[in-house]
Amino acid sequence: MNDELFERGLEIRKSVLGKEFVEKSIASADDFNMPMQRLTTEYCWGAVWGRDGLSKKTRSMLNLAMIGALNRPQELKMHVAGALRNGVTKDEIREILLQVAIYAGIPAGVDSFRIAREVFAAGDES
Repeated sequence: MNDELFERGLEIRKSVLGKEFVEKSIASADDFNMPMQRLTTEYCWGAVWGRDGLSKKTRSMLNLAMIGALNRPQELKMHVAGALRNGVTKDEIREILLQVAIYAGIPAGVDSFRIAREVFAAGDES
């Protein structure tokens, strides 16, 4: 594993998902799932999110569309909050989720809207 990518990924991951959430995920990892934590942190956050080609805001917008289309509620919840941290507005999130509903199906859109409203109500964007 690449410690430099891991450290860069850890910094980016904390800035998007929140320091407390990420530190809890790493601290609670055991022998079984720590390899997945490292893989996610190094390659998702370090190697891809760490590239210069797209802004964090754009990456967040893409993630909302893809994760909404895949109908992954736990991941979507984290990424809605992260998108808000990255400057994506609630109006932009609404438009993204309307695209999800049309291209991935109404049930995925309905679930995505429900999850986004939960995040907004909880004030999880802080």
